[in-house]
Amino acid sequence: MPEIRRNLITRDWVIIATERAKRPHELITPRPAKTVLSSYSPSCPFCAGNEERTPIECGRISDGNSWKVRSVPNKFPALTTEGEPLMKIQGIYRSIEAIGTHEVIIEHPRHDLTTALLPVSDVANIIFLYRQRYQEIRKDKRIRAIIIFKNHGERAGTSLEHPHSQIAATPVVPSQIRIRIEEAIRFFDDTGECLFCRTLREELVANKRIVFSSEYFVAFIPYAALSPFHIWIFPRRHTASFDEITDVEVVDLAFTLKTVLAKLYYGLNNPDYNYSIRSLPTDSFAKDYFHWYIAIVPRLGITAGFELGSGMYINPALPEESAKYLSELQVPE
Repeated sequence: MPEIRRNLITRDWVIIATERAKRPHELITPRPAKTVLSSYSPSCPFCAGNEERTPIECGRISDGNSWKVRSVPNKFPALTTEGEPLMKIQGIYRSIEAIGTHEVIIEHPRHDLTTALLPVSDVANIIFLYRQRYQEIRKDKRIRAIIIFKNHGERAGTSLEHPHSQIAATPVVPSQIRIRIEEAIRFFDDTGECLFCRTLREELVANKRIVFSSEYFVAFIPYAALSPFHIWIFPRRHTASFDEITDVEVVDLAFTLKTVLAKLYYGLNNPDYNYSIRSLPTDSFAKDYFHWYIAIVPRLGITAGFELGSGMYINPALPEESAKYLSELQVPE
């Protein structure tokens, strides 16, 4: 019988469609044969050797001789760094100047790699630069929220093959973040504990939806996952803001993230996906009620009329079966 589950963190109701549930291997999307990429593309602005095409640099990680990861302004930014975020009110209409930051993180000098196949040290460099840019951007008092995200594949919204991710900083707190904060505060007021810590503790006890765990992080599929193979990575240590991550935790997160993405790569035939880091607004620190985390959403289905009309999602994959499939999958190191 189908079951409707509730995600306490997002407040979403999700229909787990057990009557038409698909086995994990049935969700693998066949892919046409792709041209093998070379390690360097003369036309790619992100490749090593083409730095003159992205001359302005916001940050970098280097080994002293060459760069490992770079951050550059987005060529087509959704936000501008100039001006003040002044609210305009005309009757029922509200608007604000789109002040903020929009950067591209060039994840590797080579053109033909993806995060799932990178050495852990290279993935760590990406996360170190995420932290560096997060800490720097939050100093801007005009910024209220910083969103770090990656689009992998056309269905996830990317148009460039070179491995990259993005950082967007906005002068407003998006409603998704605000709703999570409000629910976290409500749970903390009612119980005296962090909803995220409680969720992590109960998932570890249940041990039905764990995909991978390391010393400092746990990757699991939520009880009420909105879509197939939707994965959350939680830090074991309660910490509210991403930029509080320690050096040791960065390396461990790199290991966890690479492993999870490799499981998707090998187990689901390199699906398109998005991931994002969900963290507190920039004017908040060390809150007892919030816990930053990473959400990974493979693009295995299509949002259709029911979802758009109701705000509810239908998940045709059982979270427990999906987690079992990924957790048992052995991937190359």
